[in-house]
Amino acid sequence: MAPGILAKKIGMTQLFDAAGRVVPVTALQAGPCVVVERKTREKHGYDAVQLGLVEFVKEGRLKKPVLGRFKKAGVDPCRYVRELRLEGRLDDGEPIKPGDRVLANDFKPREKVDVIGTSKGKGFQGVVKRHGFRGGGDTHGSMSHRAPGSIGASSFPSRVIKGTRMGGRAGGRRVTARNLEVVEVHGDENLLLVRGAVPGPNGSYVMVRRSR
Repeated sequence: MAPGILAKKIGMTQLFDAAGRVVPVTALQAGPCVVVERKTREKHGYDAVQLGLVEFVKEGRLKKPVLGRFKKAGVDPCRYVRELRLEGRLDDGEPIKPGDRVLANDFKPREKVDVIGTSKGKGFQGVVKRHGFRGGGDTHGSMSHRAPGSIGASSFPSRVIKGTRMGGRAGGRRVTARNLEVVEVHGDENLLLVRGAVPGPNGSYVMVRRSR
């Protein structure tokens, strides 16, 4: 059993459970995926599996070493390839080997998964939006409404400490949404519906990994 699957985020919607409560879900186009390479502790120093999302891509867009990896595995070139570690998730039953397919049907409702993706880019933002600072007062003569405040005294330490929270580019980072519940699985459409929101805009690629 593979430790996860690659998917593309479709968007959010809502369902109703048996009690009539609204459940917010994110629709993911999960797979089909193919195993490109199986890394072992004896040969590579760690256990992992490389998955490729089955999606058409022109060979001219890929470099020759990358194409060689696909030809060695005997699979068609893939646009989106990611590696998932197997520590603590060693496959039970038949071992995973290059060329094997990973489908949405491998997941079951109520199973817990972690969804890994790149968050939406927000551009350059101040400390109030980027870090949630309270800011200064709006009245009573305040002159620092959305300013960060002191970033370092002049006498000591006479410098700005590395890592001080300041304005800068927000978003566009790798984010992991942990322990999301699989609500529904539609194998015929390669569709996973997971409870809650996942990082990234609609149409972005994500990794769906089984929770530990």
